[in-house]
Amino acid sequence: MAKEVKTIGVLTSGGDAPGMNAAVRAVVRTALSHGMRVIGIERGYNGLLNGETYEMNLRSVSEIIHRGGTVLYTARCLEFKTEEGQKKGAEMCKKLGIDALVVIGGDGSFRGAKALANLGIPCIGIPGTIDNDIACSEYTIGYDTAMNTAVEMVDKLRDTTQSHDRCSVVEVMGRNAGYIALNVGIATGAIATLIPERPYDLERDILDRMQFTQKTGKKHFIVIVAEGVGHAQDLANEIQARTGIDSRATVLGHVQRGGSPSLRDRVTASRMGYQAVILLEKGIFNRVVAVSADKIVDYDINVALSMHKSIDTTLLDVAETISI
Repeated sequence: MAKEVKTIGVLTSGGDAPGMNAAVRAVVRTALSHGMRVIGIERGYNGLLNGETYEMNLRSVSEIIHRGGTVLYTARCLEFKTEEGQKKGAEMCKKLGIDALVVIGGDGSFRGAKALANLGIPCIGIPGTIDNDIACSEYTIGYDTAMNTAVEMVDKLRDTTQSHDRCSVVEVMGRNAGYIALNVGIATGAIATLIPERPYDLERDILDRMQFTQKTGKKHFIVIVAEGVGHAQDLANEIQARTGIDSRATVLGHVQRGGSPSLRDRVTASRMGYQAVILLEKGIFNRVVAVSADKIVDYDINVALSMHKSIDTTLLDVAETISI
């Protein structure tokens, strides 16, 4: 029989994502409403190893649902990747009286949770990453806000691009996944969108398309590049050298991680945080909460980490057909 969970630990790990605060808020308030205690762990696994914790109450999470970042802070922790660090983490949980842990983060964070689960600490994972690259979930916390931020920035950039008849090469986040780039490319009418999942040909995918649209009267261009594809500045230099069109690179960078979370991120995070606590209350441990067909579901953490996700090729067809 599963042990009763009386005290929950909650932490955010890996890169911050808008909506993490909404998830923390939901975990805390759902747990308290079910008679559980909640221990907030600051700076992810690093904070767990160093005992950076405090007991949370209803007011600990007041006025945070609209805030970006994470009130629990986050940090990378190389020590926790070692077997010794993981054992120390499990011992710290026991020392702090934490019966189960809710981990909000990405795949690396979930691998840490899996290690703790193997050492007897029940865990629930909540996918929080702007890249939307968690295989078991159709949607991850922060993705919608990051895309909207990128679109807003590109829309502002378009004004000066159009005024000067330029080509703007805009680099968005996505080291190994092109979800942000592809959707932002469609939403901003980019002439070309380059993603890690599909190799590109400069001549075919950019220069020929620019030349074709110039004949139809187009005089300014936007190219969206996922960071995993290459350097925006190098691409801008190549485009200018080959076409003679003044080409400028803009790297949006970490601005995409910040800002007040969108409605979708606030609601999804709240649903996921609530579900994480309900699972623990029912004695269902070592799961990852996820979105499937707009429903909140959950998977065994080992299954979740073994799943694969592919990009929707229809979106590639949409982008190539209408962005001319």
